[in-house]
Formats: sequence, C-alpha cells, structure tokens
Amino acid sequence: MTVGKHIETRRADRSMSRTRTIALAACATAITALSLGGVASAARVSAPSYPPPKNPVTPSTKPKGPFRTLTVCKQSGCKYKTIQKAVNAAKAGWTIRVRRGTYHERVLIKGSRKRYLKVIGDRKHPTRVKLSGKRAKPTSLPNNGITVNGADQVTIDGLSAFDYDGYGFFIVNNNGYRLTNLVAKRTGVYGLYAFNSVGGSMTNSVAAWNNDSGFYVGQTPPQAKPKRTLIKNVVAYGNVLGYSGTNSRYVTITKSRWYNNGLGIVPNALDSEKYAPPEDNVISDNDIFFNNFNYYAGAPFKVRPSATGTPYPIGTGILLFGGRRAIVEGNRIYGNELLGIGAIKQILLKQVDAQDLIGNQIRENSFGNDGRNLNGRDLFYDGSGHDNCVTTTGTQGNVPQSGDTFVACPANGGYTGPNTFDQAAQTVALGWALNVVEPEKNPLQVEAAWIRHPQPAVGGITPLVHWEKSQGAG
Repeated sequence: MTVGKHIETRRADRSMSRTRTIALAACATAITALSLGGVASAARVSAPSYPPPKNPVTPSTKPKGPFRTLTVCKQSGCKYKTIQKAVNAAKAGWTIRVRRGTYHERVLIKGSRKRYLKVIGDRKHPTRVKLSGKRAKPTSLPNNGITVNGADQVTIDGLSAFDYDGYGFFIVNNNGYRLTNLVAKRTGVYGLYAFNSVGGSMTNSVAAWNNDSGFYVGQTPPQAKPKRTLIKNVVAYGNVLGYSGTNSRYVTITKSRWYNNGLGIVPNALDSEKYAPPEDNVISDNDIFFNNFNYYAGAPFKVRPSATGTPYPIGTGILLFGGRRAIVEGNRIYGNELLGIGAIKQILLKQVDAQDLIGNQIRENSFGNDGRNLNGRDLFYDGSGHDNCVTTTGTQGNVPQSGDTFVACPANGGYTGPNTFDQAAQTVALGWALNVVEPEKNPLQVEAAWIRHPQPAVGGITPLVHWEKSQGAG
C-alpha cells in the first residue's frame, strides 16, 4: 500500500516508516483473515487429515461386472445393518440401497476397488435416510457422514448428513463423482466438499447451518482437456459461506439459490492449497440474495474465529478474491446489505504472478429485484490486473464512484486491455473487514459498513440477519 512520498527530515521519515508498517500490517491482517478464516476454523475440528494427494486426472477403468445390489436396513431381514459393512462387502460397480432410518455411523469409501459404487437412499425424501454424527461409529474413521477417497465415479444419492464435527459428504482424490439429492446440515465445517478431484457434480441438494461453506470445490488440478464440475439446482442457506472455492477450476455454478448466508459465493486464491489461482469458473443464472447472516450475533453452531480475529465481509453476494477468466453473468443479486458483486486482488498470495485478477467478466446481471430489495452497493472492483470487464448498466452505489475501474464487457466476448487500479477503492473495501475488532464481543460492528434498505420477504423467504434459538436450525 502506498503511504506517501519520503519526507526530508529523519524524524518525519521514521514516522512515515512506522505509519507504512502499521498500514501494511493492517492490510495483511484483513486479507489473511479473509483468506484463512475458513481454513483456520477447519483445522480446529476433528476433520480428517488429508491423504497425500494423488493425480486424479487419469481415470480408473470402468468395472465389467457382474454387479450386485446390497441392501442396508435397521429392521430384520437385511444382512447389513450399517452402510459401512455393506461398503466393505461391495465390489466395484455394485449398488448399495439404504432403507429409511437413522444411521449413527461414519462411512469410508476408499480405493479403486470401490470405484463406480452407488449408495442410494430415498431420492425424493433424503432426510428419511439420515446419517447422524451423534454417537457415530467407528470413531477411527474421519468424522464425516461419508468420505470418498480415491474411488472414482462414486454416486451418493438420496441421503442426508446431520451433526458431524467435520463434513457431511467429503470427496478427495477422485476422477468423477456424483452427489445428488443430498442434505447436509449442522456440520462443523462443510456440507458438500470436493478436494483435489476433477469432473464431478453436486446437484439437487441442500446445505444449511454449516460452520464454513455449504458447498465447496478446491485445489482442482490444471487439465489439458478440462473436465468441468457442475453445481446445479442446489440451495444454500444459514452457512458462513454459501459456496467457497479455493483454487478451483472448471466449475459451473448455475440455477441455484444462495440466501441468508454470511456471504453467498466466494471463489478465492490461497497458498494453503495447490494450483493457485482459481480459473475458468462460471457463475450463471443463480438467485443470490439476503446474504446478511451475522452469525456473530447468534448461530446454531459455535462460531470459530479466524486466525487473526478479523471476520469475512458479511453482507456480500459474490466476491472474487483473485482469479482468472471467471464469467459471472445472468444472476439475480439483491438484498445484500454490503455488496452485490465484488472483485479484489489477492495481495498476500506468495505466488506473485497469481495475485491479480485477469480476464474476468462480470456482465448481464440484474440487481435490486426491480427496486424491491436493493443491495447496499451493487459493484466493487479495485481495478487490479488486466483484461477484466464489468458491465455497470442498471447498477447503483458502485465503488469507486468514479467508475474508472469498470470497463464494459463487449457484446461478443471478453475484454482485452488494461484496467485502471484504484488504491483508494481497494482501501475502502479492506476497511469493510479491517474496521471490525473482536466481533464476538460486539457483533454489530460487522454491519457498520452496510447501507440498509427495506427487505421484504421474497417467495416466502424472510431475510435473516440475527438468528435466535426460537428459529431453530432444521
């Protein structure tokens, strides 16, 4: 951060040096908190330690069969009373059908011998096939509902996971996976999570009241012939973040609803995972609204402070925190009291050439729900990087007000050219987090930068700002 020119006298020069050091440290604190808050909280729960990453780009061979179906139930007449025992008995390509009931267990599907396995519950009513983290066994396994590690093309369909200290459904080191018709609630970290994997899908699912993000895709390996990951027809509410994607690639997020989270959708670049920055992601045709959940003022989970104690900028719809070639278009973004869409450089990333925003397009989005549910501000972009375009038609309250950082997206594709960096605008955005100190003691601080508007309910959904026990967390 530029503080000013050197002053001639030594005394003034020393004073300026101290000022510069304090300012840089403050910015570092804010950025580190934004980038590491979720990672730090994840480290403090009994989530699994990551296995050594393998290269998941090469797919496993498809099994030839013959294939069998194993049935799991709590009643008499079933050979398997637990899902894990059926998984242990199953071979590649087999199907496990889980009948209605509550299963107090942790399930692990691991290795190529379990590839193409299908675990199917009740597709229409997934909460009737419930995995519960309360008294879940065996305790030697990761504290997740279901963990899939190195077993390509596994399908999990029609189940729910509640009250795990770690994750609801955890995918790692896989080439292809299918998570559909799932519910993940009240986990210690993430609802549906995929890491170091390629070519999967999360569809027709709900994630709520999770202590980090509802949906997550991270550390996607670069690919010469990319396999896209699809997130479609999902709902995320009551989470710290609706979606978080650290160094994710080739992810399409579409036709989904992200509301009443602390923040809606946050792709980001971090040193804590490989393959920075995020690249080639698409956020299109979503409803992103009422993301003003101030969980510091009350939450159905224990709020874990970030390593620095500085919170995320609650009240934001979409935040691009570093990244390349993202397309954000055709979304309906409203009722977010801080900001609709923001884009900012990741200045603390050690990989300096991956810090800037490059080639991103924010275009053809609609804001404010036709004036009924205004955002505090519609757009923020600090102007860092190059080849970025942001169409401001129909927006209000943008930062910077001058509009110097915004270049409209061409009708026939992306923009190629320089962007104009605005240090003052970046400083304003950093202040949205930097000016908050110990929010656990004074939760209303995180709302200080909001520009409030009346927020009538939309489609029966009432805005959530302050949660109370009487509201429940179902």
